[in-house]
Amino acid sequence: MSGLRRLRPDALPSLRRAAVDADTLTAASVIVEDVRARGEVALRAHATRLGDLPEGAPLVLNRDALKRAFDAQPAEVQALLERTAARVRAFAVAQRAALSAVDVEVPGGRAGHDIRAVDRAACYAPGGRFPLPSSVLMTAVTARVAGVAHVIVASPRPAPVTLAAAHVADADALLCVGGAHAIAALAFGAGPVPACDVIVGPGNRWVTAAKQLVSGQVGIDMLAGPSELVVLADDSADPETVAADLLAQAEHDPDALPILVTTSDPLIDHVNEALRAQLAVLPTAETATAAVSEGFAVLCATLDEAVDVCDALAPEHLEVMTRDAEALQPRLRHYGGLFVGHGAAEVLGDYGAGPNHVLPTGGTARQTGGLSVFTFLRVRTWLRMHAPAELARDAAALARLEGLEGHARSAERRLR
Repeated sequence: MSGLRRLRPDALPSLRRAAVDADTLTAASVIVEDVRARGEVALRAHATRLGDLPEGAPLVLNRDALKRAFDAQPAEVQALLERTAARVRAFAVAQRAALSAVDVEVPGGRAGHDIRAVDRAACYAPGGRFPLPSSVLMTAVTARVAGVAHVIVASPRPAPVTLAAAHVADADALLCVGGAHAIAALAFGAGPVPACDVIVGPGNRWVTAAKQLVSGQVGIDMLAGPSELVVLADDSADPETVAADLLAQAEHDPDALPILVTTSDPLIDHVNEALRAQLAVLPTAETATAAVSEGFAVLCATLDEAVDVCDALAPEHLEVMTRDAEALQPRLRHYGGLFVGHGAAEVLGDYGAGPNHVLPTGGTARQTGGLSVFTFLRVRTWLRMHAPAELARDAAALARLEGLEGHARSAERRLR
């Protein structure tokens, strides 16, 4: 493993990339349409074909089954799940409290908005090589705090700890199916699976393709691609720690992208040495090595240039390991999650410090943020008029400017 390749700031690649390839999108559309048309029959057929579900096994587990899974966990695992959920919940409660209704005076009346959660939310948790109870807590706990009345978790071949996490998150049920067929069922309904209003959570390319296909008919959080981490560092950074953080992202997926942006030339060499040493004893080295081989390091002349590079990348995760990291925080504009200072490891965010770990990738942090209570909320406006004359006259005039006489006459009815 040769390490991170060096790039100049003017040779920076764009992280903007399609969340899913065209072939997967086409193949997923066949599955989605089949589940839409045939419902539970198609859902079971695809789940059985892909190994999600043994023949005749229940599609959905209820609250009692989730509680039994929790009760069967060792006491230390139960406590860990509950502590993590409590931190996620506390942060989400603070977010929800930051939002309020609006009621303002307008000529002849009042206008405003109220904020309400959707009725049903689906929270997807991948079930690949390892169970991901953290994703269950991040999504389902946040939905509950937002005020969602019915929360269903979906995860293929769920491990007992995933079921236990769903119980801790107060989920109503768990769908034991994954992939495009699960997303279709959650969007349109299938037998015991209710049609949901919002579908959130990370997943593989099939999940992402299906979310893209159903988006617009249901709400989604984002189309997330492979994980990204940028470490912004100066010569005060510990190369062993930088390497460890980069590998924590690299072990997610061969397509994950570890990036170092630094003002220190020697740090690049030291980090590459540390990467080689740590990979030699990392159980997930095969995956991480493939990701590191696609990663890169950018040497910048000044911190100002380094900030510009980070903003151009707009990464999913951005760690700041500099002498005065807090001073840089307000200058950084584009990122999914920001981790400020040498102690703020990205993995602490992954595992329940409070802010959500479902974050935008592929440069989309320029336009959106991560999963939060806002994902499950609707801001709905209202208008109440007792003396509409002034607004009615202006509305009629504007309508005629646009050639819409019916609109004008409707407004002028309020002048009588």
